[in-house]
Amino acid sequence: MSSQREVRCRCGRWMWAQPGAGAIQCSTCHTVTQLHSLVDVLRGAHRMIYGLQQLRRQQQPPQMMMAQRSPPQMMVAQRSPPQMMVQRSPPQMMMAQLSPPPPPRLLEALPSPFGKKRAVLCGVNYRGKSYSLKGCISDAKSMRSFLVQQMGFPIESILMLTEDEACPKKIPTKRNMRKAMKWLVEGNRARDSLFFHYSGHGAQQKDYDGDEIDGQDEALIPLDHETEGKIIDDEINEILVRPLVHGAKLHAVVDACNSGTVFDLSFVCRMERNGSYDWEHQGSGRFYKGTGGGEAFCFSACDDDEASGYTPVFTGKNAGAMTYSFINAVKTAGPAPTYGQLLNLMCSSIREAQSRLTYTDSDESSEPLLTSSEKFDIYKTKFVL
Repeated sequence: MSSQREVRCRCGRWMWAQPGAGAIQCSTCHTVTQLHSLVDVLRGAHRMIYGLQQLRRQQQPPQMMMAQRSPPQMMVAQRSPPQMMVQRSPPQMMMAQLSPPPPPRLLEALPSPFGKKRAVLCGVNYRGKSYSLKGCISDAKSMRSFLVQQMGFPIESILMLTEDEACPKKIPTKRNMRKAMKWLVEGNRARDSLFFHYSGHGAQQKDYDGDEIDGQDEALIPLDHETEGKIIDDEINEILVRPLVHGAKLHAVVDACNSGTVFDLSFVCRMERNGSYDWEHQGSGRFYKGTGGGEAFCFSACDDDEASGYTPVFTGKNAGAMTYSFINAVKTAGPAPTYGQLLNLMCSSIREAQSRLTYTDSDESSEPLLTSSEKFDIYKTKFVL
């Protein structure tokens, strides 16, 4: 009876492969390892050694070849079994025999083993920098606990990028954040629930392609932005928003300064303190920023020209006000809350917390902002992850 095989991934993780499996994917670094049976390996090694021996013989001078081949050896060569005919094979045939067999085809896209619910969580504290933050990694960890315990996300379907991660591929560099975004939406299908969370610095920079009404692009700040640059809203929209197929849904929570329209979604919900609201169109006729049929929603910490804040009032520790208020609003709103209920709860929570602070500054006026790929009734549409 064949049994499971223990396979080690390049990142060091040991995995159990099912009998007859052609490949296995690591749940830590998502590397796909091709599997071959012991018989295939031995055959391939024997074929390679034998072919190299024959190639070396062909490269010898003709006089040496004639001296080595006495009449008895030539008679043996004529009576050789079919596999010995490789001596007379053309060089291109011999090279084909040395080529390894093609890897087995994967039947599904890589993200599919992680189910219908997937999430990418980024927390960047910028340790050792003059602009370091204190609570962003804690925000990402809090969001992971919330998604697993409250919203039914499998722990294996959540990709964390923080400075605390041991795997180099999970450090929130620009390259790793891009790859994580692409992983999140790759192979998305109807009824998929995708979630993106970022806690860290945000910024604005001059818009060079003319797609912004205010002339400014919004951006996320990866750990290595000083050498690699920012991730601007144009790229975020291209990677995370436009690939969404019909029936797929993406929610984002961005706890950063200047984050209002960082996903470049077409509509901004402008809400008054009395609860009334209106949708403001942000799109440009020259640029398409919509989805491929799916839905995208983003809760941002503040408007594009505002700064977000963190406060110890909520938990006694440094925490992003947006992250904490979002989690608390979903927990306390009851079953199937509407987007309008959540937005009002978050705004009220932040206002109340700011009123208890012993200092005042201009950041007190910043409140969460909701943007969407489509207009909808925020008091009738249910929030579902």
